[in-house]
Amino acid sequence: MTGNTHILNWVRDMAAMTQPDNIVWIDGSKEQTEALRREACASGEIIKLNEELLPNCYLHRTAVNDVARVEDRTFICTSKKDDAGNINNWMEPKACYEKLSKLFQGSMKGRTMYVIPYAMGQLGSDFTKYGIELTDSIYVVLNMLIMTRAGAHVLAAMENEPHFIKGLHSKADLDENNRYICHFPEDNTIWSVNSGYGGNVLLGKKCFALRIASYLGRKEGWMAEHMLILGLEDPKGEIRYIAAAFPSACGKTNLAMLIPPEIYKKQGYKVWCVGDDIAWLRIGRDGRLWAVNPENGFFGVAPGTNEKSNPNALASTRRDTIFTNVVHDLDTNTVWWEGLNDHPPVHAIDWKGNPWDYRKFDKKDKSTYGAHPNSRFTSVAKNCPCVSDKFDDPTGVPITAIIFGGRRARTAPLVYQSFGWQHGTFVGSIMASETTAAAAGAVGVVRRDPMAMRPFVGYNMGDYWAHWLDMGKQIPNPPKIFHVNWFRTDGNGDFIWPGFGDNMRVLMWILARCEGTVAAQPTPIGYVPHPEDINIEDLDGVTVDTIRDLLSVDREAWKADIDHIREFYEMVGERVPAALYEELAALEARLG
Repeated sequence: MTGNTHILNWVRDMAAMTQPDNIVWIDGSKEQTEALRREACASGEIIKLNEELLPNCYLHRTAVNDVARVEDRTFICTSKKDDAGNINNWMEPKACYEKLSKLFQGSMKGRTMYVIPYAMGQLGSDFTKYGIELTDSIYVVLNMLIMTRAGAHVLAAMENEPHFIKGLHSKADLDENNRYICHFPEDNTIWSVNSGYGGNVLLGKKCFALRIASYLGRKEGWMAEHMLILGLEDPKGEIRYIAAAFPSACGKTNLAMLIPPEIYKKQGYKVWCVGDDIAWLRIGRDGRLWAVNPENGFFGVAPGTNEKSNPNALASTRRDTIFTNVVHDLDTNTVWWEGLNDHPPVHAIDWKGNPWDYRKFDKKDKSTYGAHPNSRFTSVAKNCPCVSDKFDDPTGVPITAIIFGGRRARTAPLVYQSFGWQHGTFVGSIMASETTAAAAGAVGVVRRDPMAMRPFVGYNMGDYWAHWLDMGKQIPNPPKIFHVNWFRTDGNGDFIWPGFGDNMRVLMWILARCEGTVAAQPTPIGYVPHPEDINIEDLDGVTVDTIRDLLSVDREAWKADIDHIREFYEMVGERVPAALYEELAALEARLG
């Protein structure tokens, strides 16, 4: 318990509304955690897996109508609509509180309210922010114990703290028509109701660490970004750190846990994962930009994760993991998902809880999948073989380069460097991916996802870009900004670049540019490598001419993109900074 009256009064008020039968404070102890696991196993909320093959691992299934983040039910509730902006769904705070209060009223009757005190970031760090989540789900408690630093030690650190993020969650009836994930940035409050899926209910993750934190970052002079953080160690033992933002399905987790190709392994290069999803960045005393990963675990997409695509992520799941909506292998009491291997289980239960016959599986028909395409694993970051020894460092790591990435068949080259911070902000603001055959809708449709933050900015996108520009003016020694595209295709629609571990070859050029040890070619869109400066040694089928094609700038494609960019800026609205329109005009002029 705590003597903090700010916490006690709020918990009392929320309990009066939701009316739980019991209130349990989460202390983070092994004894309490194990008791919660036993209770959840007894109720069927989770299933204990094979202790020898997957020690301390569990399986959970969400409701069939509750399997992903719901952007159309996610709201930013600011007193002025313009402060939320056109990209976000908006509701007036008072109206939203009234609407959701009716849904929360008595929603925990017959249930227990769990009080989870947690910290985003290492205790004692300048970066650290505190939150408390109230929930009626043991699944949420067990996930938050993995994803955040939670328990009695955090509550003790909050003893005299009036400022914390107040998170209220109830599964209620899991009614998809009354499912809401609402953020009140002016009140440091998050309310989530009628969902049990992680992305909607683990309130420390996207809700706090990005939507609320991005608002706080602008207010307090720092940045909350949807970025991985990796460290690249050279044979001399020097480590340089990169932060990178990618939209979904663009290889973010694979890059965060990259395994160097043999040519670099033999020389002694290593890659270390500081974070796979979120970075909080502040200006350090030395004038550089420093970053921490505020999370404590990985909430990764299971399908497609395997020994080739991401062996480090797979290794992280082999103990202390909660799997959500994957296949249950009854013969071994383990789990499986599409893309794990070529040996689907013979006797299995699918993600819906029904018997699954792998012989009826059709890759083109998702209704035949055993695991949901958005099935997940929640794993302890410390279990990752390549986790950085700076993972818990309260000072964070200094960022040498920032990378933006997208998925473009022809428009964006393999890599290019911005002309400076302002141009780099422009490059981030126009980030885009094209839909693939696997996605719903037409192939090749461009979706703008600036800084990979489109679903996650907690305020007006135009103001967010302005904050980026302001930060650039305040950082004495800013990182250099780059853009990559691993997904250029040939005439047959096949990827030209091998990707995966070989992406390190591009990172090596980026770091060389940051050190000023390699030249580049100025083009209308930015600085592009000389083809011979991308190391292709031991790359089968890749020649200097291949690289030359990957680095080519298709002026006509970029000219066609100008109108799309302008349309997107107009959609964002009147708060798009004039500097970005200047960059757009300059790009158009350079393209001729």
